[in-house]
Amino acid sequence: MAGVRPGLGSAYETSLDGARAAVLSRLWRGLAFEPLPWVVRREHGPDSLTLWLAGGGRLEGPPVDPYATDARVTSLRLDGRSHRQAARLVAALRVPHGAAFAAELDDSTASLALSRAGQPAGPEAEAEPRSGWEWEQRVVDGHPYHPNCRSRPGFSVAEQLAYAPEHRPLVELGLVPVPARECLVTGEWPEHLRDGDRVLVPVHPWQAEHVLKGEDVRAAAFAAHPLMALRTLAPAAGGPHVKTALSTRLTSSVRDISAYSVETAAVVSAFAHALTERLDGRLHITRTLGAATAYGPDLAAVLREAPEAYAGPGERVVPVAALAGTALARSAAWQAAFARLALSVCLTVLDLGVALEAHGQNLLVVLAPDGAPLRLVYRDLADIRISPARLARHGLAVPPLAGRLVTDDVTVLRRKLFGSLAAGALASTAGSSQGFGRALAAALDGLAPTADSALLRGGPLPVKALTLMRLSPGVPGDQWAELPSPLAGA
Repeated sequence: MAGVRPGLGSAYETSLDGARAAVLSRLWRGLAFEPLPWVVRREHGPDSLTLWLAGGGRLEGPPVDPYATDARVTSLRLDGRSHRQAARLVAALRVPHGAAFAAELDDSTASLALSRAGQPAGPEAEAEPRSGWEWEQRVVDGHPYHPNCRSRPGFSVAEQLAYAPEHRPLVELGLVPVPARECLVTGEWPEHLRDGDRVLVPVHPWQAEHVLKGEDVRAAAFAAHPLMALRTLAPAAGGPHVKTALSTRLTSSVRDISAYSVETAAVVSAFAHALTERLDGRLHITRTLGAATAYGPDLAAVLREAPEAYAGPGERVVPVAALAGTALARSAAWQAAFARLALSVCLTVLDLGVALEAHGQNLLVVLAPDGAPLRLVYRDLADIRISPARLARHGLAVPPLAGRLVTDDVTVLRRKLFGSLAAGALASTAGSSQGFGRALAAALDGLAPTADSALLRGGPLPVKALTLMRLSPGVPGDQWAELPSPLAGA
């Protein structure tokens, strides 16, 4: 940092305590609720929570609100000894795979402090964003509940400042020319990304330097603004968003673009776009315009319609994650209206046969000039789930798909939606159990009960066991925890 951005040093030091507390708070939430095999039992006191550990250890801390986003846990006590840093606590627990997780927590803490240190002050900080990408770059702290909220292993300080959206850079994407016969392309690949009989695949500069070392990369092909997902960017000249392959671990997963995603992109996009006709204009799904891959997942790209295409005059399209903590989202009436819109739409789509992964990054809301939530926009179809049985029950054509997107398992479908929408987007926007419960109660009061919505009414709510997953590197797929229903405190 001293060599790349020396002016950040003081702000970084000032941000460290808050970053440590933010990561420790997220870790404590995971330890408090996830089915960790080495936690024997949990004892809840009026102003404390105690975890009894295998082998007789004891971990103590404050009570945990599972839906809070402003928790500030500054220390936890392991066998009487205070720990203020998440990484040192995990190292002291001596649990399987704890050393690797501790390194990720240190990285998350340092990156979060850097993200906070680089934020503007004064009028610039108070001004409302004027474009979609500016809204995306307002999300500074990353995932609201994951202790790896800002973990970016493999990125130097210079690379974070150059590529991370919260630092507001302009990123120069490269292009790799690939003979068309050696490239899988679906959808419509535009002419400006072709060169004779070769397909030009957009490449993130980090990927070009660290992964595609032997490839012929045409550098600085065009400039783009990085969005919340970091590997997806909005071209500065306008047009479709570009999702690039970025083969590093961000938060939980290694981010690449599989051949399966490219193969199914056009079919899934057309299917999802047709499905929105059943929603009376309340939901738009951004179309996948084209997808390409060559030589494996390290070289691939997806071109996707920009969400702003679905905004009318005076309207704004805002990612839900960017609304958390704003004056608009602090209004109980707004929270209830948004929850009613989101649940009515997503429950209808689930009943029809599609479970959206509607977390705060994928789900956007169209706001009226006065801020009222009008419609939803959903993007990134790479990890939805489609139920052939539910589609058939409604007389809808089943798309010609196989593989991980297709399932009739009710538990899988409900976890996909409720783990992202209810325990994710809605909870983090409300910011607490009380606020979430109040918004959920108001929303459900106006909705006809269904077999799916019964889970929301009675709880508990499914949520990815994010800490357990990072401590279980040999276990494939998602693992799950259950959170108490917020309606109890509404």
